[in-house]
Parts: sequence; C-alpha cells; structure tokens
Amino acid sequence: MIRKLSFALLGVVLLAVLAYGLVAWKLHAALEQPLQLDEVRMLEVVSGDTPSGLFQRLEREGVLRDSFWLRLHWRLNLSGQTLHSGEYRLLAGMTAGELIGLWQRGEVVQHTLTIVEGWNFRQVRTALQASPLVEQTIADLSDREVMALLGHADLHPEGRFFPDTYSFTRGVTDIELLQRAFVRLESVLADEWQRRSEGLPYKEPYQALIMASIIEKETGVPSERGEIAGVFVRRLARGMLLQTDPTVIYGMGENYRGRITRADLRKPTPYNTYTNAGLPPTPIAMVGREAIHAALHPMEGTSLYFVARGDGSHVFSNTLAEHNRAVREYQLKRRADYRSSPPPRSAPAASENSQ
Repeated sequence: MIRKLSFALLGVVLLAVLAYGLVAWKLHAALEQPLQLDEVRMLEVVSGDTPSGLFQRLEREGVLRDSFWLRLHWRLNLSGQTLHSGEYRLLAGMTAGELIGLWQRGEVVQHTLTIVEGWNFRQVRTALQASPLVEQTIADLSDREVMALLGHADLHPEGRFFPDTYSFTRGVTDIELLQRAFVRLESVLADEWQRRSEGLPYKEPYQALIMASIIEKETGVPSERGEIAGVFVRRLARGMLLQTDPTVIYGMGENYRGRITRADLRKPTPYNTYTNAGLPPTPIAMVGREAIHAALHPMEGTSLYFVARGDGSHVFSNTLAEHNRAVREYQLKRRADYRSSPPPRSAPAASENSQ
C-alpha cells in the first residue's frame, strides 16, 4: 500500500514538474518571439489601457501570438507595475519581452517643441496650434483667458515664456507646455535679477524683462547684446528717448508690412519709443537668458547711438554727429541685401498673425 502511494506521489510530482516545464517553455517562447513588423511602428497607450488588452490587440493585428502566455507572465510577475501612457516605438526584430521592458521602464517616445528667442506670443500660440501631437485646449481663448488658466489673469503674456526646446509626450496639452515655459522664465529672471549689476535704472525685474526684449529684437550679433544694453541704459539715465524701431513695429501690430515710414515713427502708440519716454509698457518678444543677462549687466562705455551695418551688426557712436555720418554711410547708401534688424528667424507655419 505504501509502495503504491509512493508511486502515485512520484507520478504527481513528475506531472507537476512536466507541467511547470511546459509552462516555463511556453512563457519563454512567448517572450522571445519577434514582433511581426517590417518597419518602425508607434504603439499609442492611452489612459485606461491595460497590458492584457494591448496584448490581445496586438495579437488581433498579427503583430504577436500567444497573448495568453504574455498576459499570464504580466499577471505573475508584473501585476503591480504601472503602465505609462504615451507612445512606444516598436522596431522590426524587437521581441515581446523587449516590448514589455519598454512598458516597465516607461520609455515613451519624446517629442519636442521649440519656442524661439524673439517670437511674440502670437507666434508661440501658432506653434502650439500647428503641432498635431499637442492637445488643443486654448485655441478659442483670448490671451487674457489663457493667462487666467495659468493663474495670472493680471499679467500681459508677452515676454512671459522662456524660449527653449521642450520635450513632451503625445497628448500633452498646450496649457501644460505654456505653464512649463512660464515657470522657467520666472526662474531665469529671478536668478539673473539676484546677480544684477548696481546702478541700473530698473525698479523691478519686469522692467529688466522689457529691456531684454528690446535687446533681443535689436541684436543680430550675440556679442553685441551687452553694448546695445549699455546704449539703452545710458539713454534712460539721461532722459533720452530710446528711439528703437522694434517697439514701433510691435505697436503697429498687423499693420506692419515689412517696413516702417517716418509717419509710423510719429504715430502715437503705447509702444512708440520715438514719441514716448522710457520703456514701453510690456515686453515686445520672448527673451533668452543671454538678453536678460545683458539687460542686467550692460557694457560700460560712452556710446549713445547705434546704426545697423546691414549684415546684422551695428556701428556704435558717442555723438549725434558721428551717428549721422554712420547713418549716411550704412543706411542712405543701402546695398541690395541691406538688413537693418537681426536676420529673420523661423516662424511656425500658418503664422499670418505674427508681427
């Protein structure tokens, strides 16, 4: 009797070992199978998707087989694992196990959007709207309503968003990207303000931001930022008008068609620094750290004027007589390729509202 029981128990053990071996072999085979792909494919995982559902979907689409064993593997080994939403890049030759590894590590595809120094807020909004990967939530909102969503309804949006390349995953909202750019600008401005030079004509960081935006629009050669800042700071200190064309252009809005006339320079707008003393009421563009730094660390010197050479650089003068000579040389005898402002920077498509 005991011998019979021993044989029976041995049989059960052998069956268990065989069953375990079979399951292990099946799981291994399922994990090592290559995905049936001839080219790169994006797998989008949205909130609410489960590994079980994704395995079944991929099996229906012929990308993999034996989804039962893959589901079992996840349930036995990864039941507490979070499945991150986003896009996953599937490559030809990738195994099912490697796909699961992507899910474990949350290696979602990162996309980028760039806010360019010198863009205005309209151009920023156009860039957001032009991206099919960004969820649109503010397209029908006014600028003020957008700022209210950010928690700053009392702030003007111009100059408030830091130019940089921002990484994001598919489905990020436009307001989330703006929030990141807003916080970044606040951080950079606060950092630079703490390390500013002494004796500057700014009562608060916002005035430095306004100055930085003018420097950003005036500068075609990065090394000139500090010198241009010095000119404007000295003019403010002496009570002179800033007389800078980019502020006039900004004040013209959609009426600007590529050139300004003497009549434009005389036309009163809040941004016309040929008719209004001091700084304009708001920034006129998005500014990078370099322009902010220049506004807060203007180069020492005696120049009060500058005129564009036509290649993006400038001639700086100490006196009006010197300046007038430079104007005659570089502006009144313009070459065909003369450029009085920095070279144009890429703007997003469909930006007919850009200034």
